[in-house]
Formats: sequence, C-alpha cells, structure tokens
Amino acid sequence: MRTIGVWIAIVSARAIAEAAESSAAKPSLLAGEYRWSADPPRVAAAPTDGGDWLSVKDPSIVRHGDRWHLFCTVRGKKRSHAIEYISFKSWDETKGAERRILPCHAGFFCAPQIFYFTPHKKWYLICQASDPSWDPPYRPAFSTTADIARPESWSALKPLVEKKPEDVNAWLDFWVICDDAKAYLFFTSLDGKMWRAETKLADFPAGWSNPVIALQGDVFEASHTYRIKGADRYVTLIEAQGGHGWRYYKAYVADRLDGEWKPIAAERDRAFASMRNVEQPGGRWTDSISHGELLRAGFDEKLEVDPLAPRLIFQGVLDKDRQGKAYGEIPWRLGLLELVKGGSG
Repeated sequence: MRTIGVWIAIVSARAIAEAAESSAAKPSLLAGEYRWSADPPRVAAAPTDGGDWLSVKDPSIVRHGDRWHLFCTVRGKKRSHAIEYISFKSWDETKGAERRILPCHAGFFCAPQIFYFTPHKKWYLICQASDPSWDPPYRPAFSTTADIARPESWSALKPLVEKKPEDVNAWLDFWVICDDAKAYLFFTSLDGKMWRAETKLADFPAGWSNPVIALQGDVFEASHTYRIKGADRYVTLIEAQGGHGWRYYKAYVADRLDGEWKPIAAERDRAFASMRNVEQPGGRWTDSISHGELLRAGFDEKLEVDPLAPRLIFQGVLDKDRQGKAYGEIPWRLGLLELVKGGSG
C-alpha cells in the first residue's frame, strides 16, 4: 500500500510540475516583455454606402452570436469621419464581408467603442462626435441598440457628458469600463495625460464626476483599459509616439480602476508593441502599431481579456505610404497581432 501511495504522489507531483511548466510557457499579457507576430492586413478602406473612403482605423470589436462585430472609423474627402460596421464569422472572410456606415449620426463621429451593458440589456456605442445643435458641439457621445447585428437599429447619438472639463485642453478617444459598483470613463488629451471620470453603475450613462488625471507620462492617445480574466487586476494600453516606429504601444497595470497605474512595458526600448518586437512574416506592411483593441474574452461592460491568449487588432501603415499626405488621407489598414512569446526567456 505504501508503494502505491508513493507512486501516486510521484505521478501527482509530475502532473502538477508539467501543468505549471505548460502554463509558464504560454505567452502572457502580463509578462512585461513581448514578441508579436503581425498578420497581413485584414481590412482596408473600400467604397461603402456612397462614400469613397481613404482610410479605415480605430477598431473596436466583440464576438457575439458566432460572429465578429467590428466597428471602425473611416475617413474620406467628401465626409471626413464616419463609423463603419463590418461583420464576419472568421478572419478569412473579412475581405468579402458586408460593410455599412452607421446611420445614427449624419455628421462627424469616430473612434468607436462597443460593449453590452448588462443592467440595461442593451449594446452601447461610445464615440467622439460633433453636432451643431449641441453646446458645446464636440463631446463624447453614445448610441444604443438591442441588436448589434442590425446597423440601422442604433439610436441617434446623444452627448455622454454635459460640458467640457475646464482643466482639459483636448479630449478624445473615450473609453468606458465597469466594475461591480461604477462605470469609469477614460480619455486622453494629447499632452501625456490619461483622465478618469466615474459614475454609479445605476446612473450610467449619466452622472459623471469631474475628470481627474489617472496616468501621466510619455503617452499620446488611444488608451484602452481591460479587466484581466480570473484576476482582480486591470491593464491599460496607451499609444505613444517616436519610439521604434512612428506610433507604438505602452502598457500599465492597476489593482483597481480608480487605482495607481504602474508601468509594465512603458519604455521606448521595452514597449508593449512596437517595430522592435513585432515580426511580419507575411511581408512588411506597417511601420506603426496604432490605435489597437484587444480581442476580448466576452462582450459585456467589464471588458475582460484572457491573459494567456492575447490578440490585438490595430491600425497600421508604411512610412512611405503616409509621407506627404494630410492626416485624413493616410491609408491606414487593420491587422492582427498575436503574442508568440512573453517573458524574458
């Protein structure tokens, strides 16, 4: 009996060791050091709903009903900014997928974020928008629908907040994430600051507090914050400039959404994703990692991501293709990053 007991203990210890080794070998979102592989571009600008678009950018995406639902900014000369909806079952179908411009706003609206708000049983689209009937005209805005698969069903845009904060010079790239008690609104201001406002979950989408500085450093725009699935931790990805590549991403972690953000990959030579740690095995098609959205483990307001299976959809462009062009004419395309190695090993 003792021999059997020893044998069982040895087998159990070996199984635990093998499981730990297998888990440690997996690339992790919280590793602090990263190596990525970039797919060839999956989505390029195309004529949609009468618009001859030059650029597709600012992606936000969820998986629901066995399909991907992708929302992104398109830019053109006739209409400067609009939000496009694309749906597909697999990433191999993106080139032939049907595309629609959301009809919920006739003017300027862009930089979408999409999530399902469980308390209201509705989908929310958060974006930045301008309308001459609003005072002030430019603000974060929202739209809702009960059916994400019907682009015509989104409600007309409404302002998310009443006025522009007095101590914020610029504000853009608005992002909402919730915990069990509150909703948090993050945004950047093009001056090295990420801001945070909050409201009770029961009051969302109204009742926002005055914004405070949540993070400050050598950062630029497009902050996106997520909850790490299976852990009481959060990660913020935020775009920076002038590193290895024109645009690249840094990463910070916190224990609470209103807590202190600590850098885990926030240096030029040790970034989250840049031209230094991104491989392009199918051929080089981008010199920037810009405005990326992690593919989520779910689709609700908590924005959970799997730390052991991180993928990032992002906008990219070659330096030679943007030179001499106005910003709105840069031919951004969307591609996917997959983490192939995390950690220092």
